[in-house]
Amino acid sequence: MKLQTDKYILPKGFKSIGFIGKIKKENPDMAVLFSEKPSVFAGVFTKNRVTAACVDRNKELLKKGNTINSILVNSGNANACTGEKGDMDNSNLADRLASLLKIDSNSVLTASTGVIGVNLPMDNMLEAITTNAPLLDSSSEGFQSAGRAILTTDTSEKFVSVTIKIKDKDVIISGIAKGSGMIHPNMATMLGFILTDVNIDQQLLQKTLDYSVKKTFNMISVDGDTSTNDMVLVMANGEADNAPIIEDDKDLKLFSNALFNLSKYLAKAIARDGEGATKLIEVEVNGCKEEDGAKKIAKSVIGSSLVKTAIFGGDPNWGRIIAAMGYSGADFNPEKVSIYFQGAPGYVCVMQNGAPHHFDEGSAAAILKQKDVYITINIEDGNSSATAWGCDLSYDYVKINADYHT
Repeated sequence: MKLQTDKYILPKGFKSIGFIGKIKKENPDMAVLFSEKPSVFAGVFTKNRVTAACVDRNKELLKKGNTINSILVNSGNANACTGEKGDMDNSNLADRLASLLKIDSNSVLTASTGVIGVNLPMDNMLEAITTNAPLLDSSSEGFQSAGRAILTTDTSEKFVSVTIKIKDKDVIISGIAKGSGMIHPNMATMLGFILTDVNIDQQLLQKTLDYSVKKTFNMISVDGDTSTNDMVLVMANGEADNAPIIEDDKDLKLFSNALFNLSKYLAKAIARDGEGATKLIEVEVNGCKEEDGAKKIAKSVIGSSLVKTAIFGGDPNWGRIIAAMGYSGADFNPEKVSIYFQGAPGYVCVMQNGAPHHFDEGSAAAILKQKDVYITINIEDGNSSATAWGCDLSYDYVKINADYHT
């Protein structure tokens, strides 16, 4: 299974477009993803108690078991904490798109990202939808324009595709995502949209997405903040014409594995593109009593500001790592902990069996200069493991977020 990351690929039956809605000053800031054939969909949403209008509406549509045809996305404005007007604006955007595409309003999902507590510029957005919805494109260029339009402080586009065989039919899965700051998900990431032409039962689609999210999007952290707008949505329109996946069989396992690998790639791309980041950090925890404990430790280490700044400065200060493990809430024996730094030049052991281990600081410094830094933690308390991804914390993070609103 080879992930394709050099070209935007739309699965069969999908169209898309990105365009300027005049929410931001000049860059594209609205996107439409569309399938002429109704699609089953799955979604995972933020666990933040404060939620945006789009999150509330999508969760309700998922609960009702609706099929959908389209996702309307805007960047530059979260439409969160905007009261009844925000709810009405969100519905009116879906209504306008639905009327143009001649579909039911309840078959349009919505997603927003950007500044919280500001009303949407509705006149601009409604005009932009009216002008651009008829221009939906089935080409890779149309999909790429959508991928660009959903970005905020991101410095790079995030997309990936994979093709698998199910019952001799080619099934394509393609995803785009955005996320750079306010990343510490308790469900998914900032925004992720996955399109596939697989023919699959909705409940099984939801099951595979839940599994992927827990091990990928839910295991990243940039700055410790969980957004009001986080969501990952999957549309499956069945246009691959494979025999329907309706039970937990080898076809479901094949699809689930592909979705997991695609989600993992997008999650790491978000962590790598953290605001002001210079390095991707991967933390692998092995030998825990339970997987939940391993996850807590990995996310605690990856989320520690002190660990992140040490990596930025190239300082192999492993004391910060063991401290973050200690306040993670996981049950482990500190006397069994060993910690390693790894990278392209090799690896160094900095702590062994709960005690300091002599290491060459020059070798450690060379590892921490790499763009990809790996921290391996062995605990020897059990057989469970987990991996989390994050980034270093640089001066630029403060600069970016000090004037984000203005």
